[in-house]
Amino acid sequence: MLSTLLRASSRSPFVVASHSRSLSAAATPSPNYSIYLSKSTNPYFNLTFEDWLFRHSPPDKPLLLIYRDDPCVVIGRNQNPWKEVNFSALRRTGIPFIRRRSGGGTVYHDLGNTNFSIHLPRTSFDRHATAQVVLRAVRSLGIDANVNERNDLCVGKDKMTYKIVNKRAYHHGTMLIGTKLDTLGDLLRTDKETMITRGVASVRSPVCNLQQYSPSASHDAFADAVVQAFREEYNIEQDVQMAEENEATLGIDYVRKGMEELHSWDWAFGQTPEFTYTIKQAFSWGEVTAEVQSKHGVILSCTMSTDQAAVRNDLAALGRSLEGKNYGFAGHSEVEMMSEGEEVWSWLKAAMRT
Repeated sequence: MLSTLLRASSRSPFVVASHSRSLSAAATPSPNYSIYLSKSTNPYFNLTFEDWLFRHSPPDKPLLLIYRDDPCVVIGRNQNPWKEVNFSALRRTGIPFIRRRSGGGTVYHDLGNTNFSIHLPRTSFDRHATAQVVLRAVRSLGIDANVNERNDLCVGKDKMTYKIVNKRAYHHGTMLIGTKLDTLGDLLRTDKETMITRGVASVRSPVCNLQQYSPSASHDAFADAVVQAFREEYNIEQDVQMAEENEATLGIDYVRKGMEELHSWDWAFGQTPEFTYTIKQAFSWGEVTAEVQSKHGVILSCTMSTDQAAVRNDLAALGRSLEGKNYGFAGHSEVEMMSEGEEVWSWLKAAMRT
């Protein structure tokens, strides 16, 4: 029931069972409604369901989707995960990263933030207007927010929502309500200034939670307010549809195959644009500089230089042995390595896996 997710109030007439419908296992899910609230917290499902709605809903109808995800890092379609994500922190926490199908920057999702996407006809799409819908929702919670020139929602100098993408007729954002900001910072913190990529880089800004300004702010209250603002803006009277990850939705080929694709190495890493990473390390016997060139997650070349003539040939052989292997070496066995270069090999592995 919708009332289990959205608190009833005098300004929330839709928060009753008779005003909500669930996409049950017995029904074939339809992309023809205007407001969806996902009950799933599986990011692979929610991101794919969102894309299915975007590509299959009537192009002339406004549409709103609201959902939350279990902890994960989500990067844009044209981004370099090794540039955006701290993989050491990901492995330590067991949190996955996912490449979405839309562009934009990297964000952290957990149950302390709420994701929303507003889909509109191309002819009427206005990213400032969609930001105003969310602004009115936040202000209705008693928070004096504003929208900056990048259409980010802010209170003073602090940003509360990452603007993810507004491509075609699709504006997607993540509202930080009570998210773990320390975890967010650790997972999205990288120190790779010498990694030059053709991918789109994220723009980092100081962020805060809604609960810092209104301790009573919650997912339920925010979702309620966004639905109300969306209805008022686009004159929507249709019931809120509850989307579930069940037999019916997973029976949609696009959704099932889309979730499988998001899990795959070819999608997560194989979509990475070309990049070059130059690193340097001092060893007891001398210094080595390595320049690794990669495209679509595969090493094209690894050129190493040193002032120690005795190891140059061995380092050149090591570099050649890495060509064609997955960057980070996922799915490949260890390369053959001479004893003299074990230190270099260990260093390279560590550098490419962080």
